[in-house]
Amino acid sequence: MLDEHDAPGEDEAPTEQEQEQAAPEPSAEPQQPPQPQQPTALLDGRGRLRKAVWPPRLSRGQLVVALLLFALGLGLAIQVRSTNDHSALRGARQEDLVRILDELDSRQQRLQQEKSQLDQSLTQLENSSNQAKEAQEQTQQKALELGVLAGTVKASGPGIVLTVDDPQGQVKADMLLDTLQELRAAGAEAIQINDVRVVAHTYFTDLSSGGVSIDGTKVSQPYRFTVIGDPQDLTPALNIPGGIVRTLEKEQVGTNISEQQKVTVDALVGPGSAQFAKPAAQ
Repeated sequence: MLDEHDAPGEDEAPTEQEQEQAAPEPSAEPQQPPQPQQPTALLDGRGRLRKAVWPPRLSRGQLVVALLLFALGLGLAIQVRSTNDHSALRGARQEDLVRILDELDSRQQRLQQEKSQLDQSLTQLENSSNQAKEAQEQTQQKALELGVLAGTVKASGPGIVLTVDDPQGQVKADMLLDTLQELRAAGAEAIQINDVRVVAHTYFTDLSSGGVSIDGTKVSQPYRFTVIGDPQDLTPALNIPGGIVRTLEKEQVGTNISEQQKVTVDALVGPGSAQFAKPAAQ
């Protein structure tokens, strides 16, 4: 029989070996926290939304609205671009705007006058008893007018004489070109500078020895512009603020404008033959 003292008591602590055997073995993988379960209703809602959005389904009304919006956006883009193209006029000086407006008014008047002349010629041709003779006379008259523009015939009529006195040699080729352009914009029909007839292909060159060459001919000062046109249009075009007269005065160059009832442009240009251009077939 075991003695009462030899039996293990309930209060005795377990040995170290027993603690090692009783301790749980550590897990090789860390335990993940439990994922929350999404409700079935939420999953079903997302699925229905995905099916409703993709693939896209457009009705005819939606397609028409999309095309209209695209056209509206394109129109706005074109309008903005057109507005930006005129930004240079916004920044122009008042003198430049006045000059541009004056040139546009003069051009409109010339076009209206030319239209009236063409309408009158057409009426005369239709009402003439001998249309062949009338057509021949109009053709000859048109040839003379084109000869004036081409510089192959003399011309006379009302106009102005602009004298540019440049004893110090301040006038350059670009200044004479600007003067010519303003005269043309004001309605000049025939122009002669000293002894050189101005035509469509006239060019200006600064000479290394001083002075200016026009169409290969040296022109000395004073530069004398003989211009046929309406003096009431030519003189204001030269004297407007920011015009060529003001520009020359800043360079200490003297100018004088004389309006005359009849001036003569008698310098001629020899007719040249075209090397490449041929009459187009009707």
